[in-house]
Amino acid sequence: MISGRTLGQGVACESKMSREFFKATSLCSISEKDYKSLGITQGKNVLITSLFGQAVLSAHSNPGLPPGITFIPMGPWANALVGPDTGGCGTPQFKGVEVNIEATDDPVLEIRELFRDMEMVKA
Repeated sequence: MISGRTLGQGVACESKMSREFFKATSLCSISEKDYKSLGITQGKNVLITSLFGQAVLSAHSNPGLPPGITFIPMGPWANALVGPDTGGCGTPQFKGVEVNIEATDDPVLEIRELFRDMEMVKA
């Protein structure tokens, strides 16, 4: 998994509780080949799990991504998947995070629900 800034995320980042920010950051792009091999269909959500956490996101096929890569815009859902290690630079590793992806019928959580679930896991 890699994460980075997107135009949609940047435009909506001043209102992190807005519907626009939710729509811009609670999705992932998956390579076309992986999208098909995982049996994901249009409008389906995926559960993405890493060593550090998990998140349900809206999945989209991206023919420009190579197989084995998924892209998630920077935001709370990407943050749920990256580890706390900063390598001394103060910024977590947003690139090269190993994840597992599977189709799910679970909904994408709103920001408050996502944080509430993260707190429950920590407890």
